[in-house]
Amino acid sequence: MINAERALDALGDRTRRRVFARLRNRTCSAGELAEGMNVTRSAVSQHLQVLRAAGLVVVRADGTRRLYQVDRRGVEAMRLWLDGFWDGTLGAFKEAAERAATKARRS
Repeated sequence: MINAERALDALGDRTRRRVFARLRNRTCSAGELAEGMNVTRSAVSQHLQVLRAAGLVVVRADGTRRLYQVDRRGVEAMRLWLDGFWDGTLGAFKEAAERAATKARRS
């Protein structure tokens, strides 16, 4: 099971968010990810390991290369975790609206 809080913690780092965002629509190697970034390939590899441990990235071998891509299960776990806040907020809004409607009918 993917831990949403661990995934969110991993995305707390600006560089990791950039790496993760670059993987949004494509699969690529650490070297390709490092191109155009102000960090080394080695640093990108370390960030990928954190993202992988958090369940946000998966890796597959392609010959001698390692190709990384977003793990949709990790994104879904974060979305479900965040939806829990939204559900609570909507429930509170509904209760407040019902109280206001009841009060308006009594007036």
